[in-house]
Amino acid sequence: MRVFNKVLAAAAMAAAGVGLAQADGHGPDKLFVSVTSDDLQTQGMSMILATQGMQQGQEPRILLCGPGAEMATDDYSADALEPAGANPQQMMRNLIDEGVQVEVCAIFLPNTDYTEDDLIEGVGVAEAPEVAEYMADPSVRHFSN
Repeated sequence: MRVFNKVLAAAAMAAAGVGLAQADGHGPDKLFVSVTSDDLQTQGMSMILATQGMQQGQEPRILLCGPGAEMATDDYSADALEPAGANPQQMMRNLIDEGVQVEVCAIFLPNTDYTEDDLIEGVGVAEAPEVAEYMADPSVRHFSN
């Protein structure tokens, strides 16, 4: 009966999209963080979770879209969050310095007054087909807000 329950639980997790790799305690090795919110705490927590994921062995990648993409511009301004002592952009810059790939959505620049020159150093522009392929990789865990 116990074996049946374990098999049933594994099947339920797979059906729910959790995947068998996570069922044994080993989750995906990549973390895809998508930020669309302009909320300071939401942006900050996204950067904190990306940092924590990296420190725990995951490879984060960050995609900034809509109001969240303004975090990647030179004119972004925000108060520091506690206990981090930094604002979301400062946290993101630390991730960039650690080699994390950070991009704005492909539609952000053409649909705003921003240009590529307005982006902070280390932030690129995403290519939708490449991002879609990356997201389809089963070794990628997704976090979006």
